[in-house]
Amino acid sequence: MTCARPFAIVALAVCACATTPLSAPKVVRAFPLPSYQIQEECFTLKEGDRVEFAYKSTEPVDFNIHYHEGQAVVMPISREKSREDAGFYTAQLAQGYCLMWEAGAPGAVIDYRILVKPPAS
Repeated sequence: MTCARPFAIVALAVCACATTPLSAPKVVRAFPLPSYQIQEECFTLKEGDRVEFAYKSTEPVDFNIHYHEGQAVVMPISREKSREDAGFYTAQLAQGYCLMWEAGAPGAVIDYRILVKPPAS
């Protein structure tokens, strides 16, 4: 029996999302994600900013968009064991946000794209 999930939760709690602004599209191809490892992309959003995301994976991965509120980790978007998804999230609060992928036992190779857009005028 493997206890990978607690490690991801600890990583979320410890990470505190070191964020940077994301002003251009970020495209990553063929990123290797070993068994039970995570890949995280963190950035700062202003209230009303919209982050658009898309990903594909060779194996099922858990995906989420999260932020920290005090000691709590809030996940407005969460997908379990998915091979691909695309969508958007509009920030309700100005702060740091992270997109996170977690591989299962077989590991995975992921492609992803992230784009942050300011509020529509």
